[in-house]
Amino acid sequence: MKYSTIPTAQSLIEHCKAKGLKNIVISPGSRNAPLTISFTENPYFNCFSIVDERCAAFFALGMARQLNRPVAVVCTSGSALLNYYPAVAEAYYSEVPLVVISADRPSYKIDIGDGQTIRQKDVFKNHIGESANLRQDVSHATNTINKYDPGLFQHKDVKELQQEVQAYNDKQLNRAINCAIHENLPVHINIPLEEPLYNVQKGTCLKPNIELFEEDEVGRLSQDMLRHWKHAKKKMVLVGGNPPHVIESEVLEKLANDPSVLVFTETTSNLHHPNFFNSIDSILAPIELKEDREAYFKNLRPDVLVTMGGLIVSKKIKAFLRDYAPKHHWHVGNTRANNTFFCLEGHFKVPPNNFLSFLYASDDTTDSDYFTFWNKLKKNYEAKRKSYLGKIPFSDFLVFDRILKEIPSNYQLHLANSSTIRYTQLFDLDASLKVFCNRGTSGIDGSTSTAIGAAVHEDAPTLLITGDLSFFYDSNALWNNYIRNDFRIILINNNGGGIFRILPGKEDTSNFERFFETKHDLNASSICKMYNIEYVLSSDENSLAKELSDFYKASNRPKLLEVQTPRVKNNKILTDYFHFIS
Repeated sequence: MKYSTIPTAQSLIEHCKAKGLKNIVISPGSRNAPLTISFTENPYFNCFSIVDERCAAFFALGMARQLNRPVAVVCTSGSALLNYYPAVAEAYYSEVPLVVISADRPSYKIDIGDGQTIRQKDVFKNHIGESANLRQDVSHATNTINKYDPGLFQHKDVKELQQEVQAYNDKQLNRAINCAIHENLPVHINIPLEEPLYNVQKGTCLKPNIELFEEDEVGRLSQDMLRHWKHAKKKMVLVGGNPPHVIESEVLEKLANDPSVLVFTETTSNLHHPNFFNSIDSILAPIELKEDREAYFKNLRPDVLVTMGGLIVSKKIKAFLRDYAPKHHWHVGNTRANNTFFCLEGHFKVPPNNFLSFLYASDDTTDSDYFTFWNKLKKNYEAKRKSYLGKIPFSDFLVFDRILKEIPSNYQLHLANSSTIRYTQLFDLDASLKVFCNRGTSGIDGSTSTAIGAAVHEDAPTLLITGDLSFFYDSNALWNNYIRNDFRIILINNNGGGIFRILPGKEDTSNFERFFETKHDLNASSICKMYNIEYVLSSDENSLAKELSDFYKASNRPKLLEVQTPRVKNNKILTDYFHFIS
């Protein structure tokens, strides 16, 4: 197999191989040629070519989340690297192990007017697990270095200095890649490379120093904590973004049947049980409309709050728990312990199964009417939701009810941000679905790219549900050769940022429509034609039912269903829903 003749490129390949980093997403360029050659010529690696760096990074993020292991993105120097930033920030807050590898100019060519050159060192410093800024090899292009930066040799022998460079770079690579693997955080490896860039050799004699990571045991459970749990008559478990199948059904049953516990789950939690509260806002929004809401909120206020999983979507549960803080708040699991409600007491870095098994080591439960009272309200809103759906015209609310019911079992479901995730949180989903959404930064950028990347290594088909702004913003996501024929997109097009119509400060003015709602008349037909995606359109309930009946059937290319909904009616139908169920 071929390697670049540049030692650092060889070291990088050996470090990635030794630590199981197999999937490499590469964007074209010249400065990263030594890396591209070394990765693509080695059969160990699965290499993907994505031209648009922003899309490439989200593609890799989706893959890394799906595989639960690091995936690398490789780019050339200059602004190419900056296009990774949205995905890096998302990976940082979602705790996804994205390995960013950037080729750079030598230090003596930065800030002198050279092309494709920026200050790349520590460029992600506020949103990164580790930054590894490697040193330039001196055994490669020695004469060039001596010409432009003779001080780099420090009056040392080239061989001796190269050994120092090698030792330093190995240490940096070990630190960065180990961080990605064991802390589930993005890392940045910046590599200065001097020309010539395209020279290759067969094999490598390089033997880099590769260190494996030893993890310390963290987070011990205490008897004091167990006593607090047992004595509390009102306990709330709130589960954010969570991979599927991480909590055993036996443990879930004990939690679900404890009369002193309410389990609030978000759509991205991938947890299901008839006794769980899967539509948080449908509980809290009606309370906000009641005259005696203070009494209801005090009744709901937990003594103990246990959070698991990632970030929380519902703004209403955040506001409630900040105003009615529990006596104790514990976060469980290896995910970051965010002090979201300003009352975090402890972080237990143990698997949720271990934590819940510890709490329910005995079959004793606390006598309480906490669950019974709130479950009655839940049943009431579910009945009223069904009634409301029978009264409303064609709209976003009705469309989400219809499309979510029709998703086939075992699909991987990706949700775009803004309206899409928030509407979905109001409805029930089939428990066999595996649900994901980029909630780290909650941006509309990258949802399509993430879903396509995640689908690459998923056995089941994938469905992306997205809004119009998110879809058009990330349309370059379709510019690659890795979209499977069973990939499906449902595009809810309400001709603008419809969610802004339900936010405070909304005004029906031309400025509002232009600068907030960003009203438009676009559709996806031409984009689908360009990328050879089968396109169908629906604009009423009958045509939606008809198109959904064929949408998931096997095909020889991907499919997109565009559903056009009324721009100015959607917000009133949504806000009226909460009044109706209250």
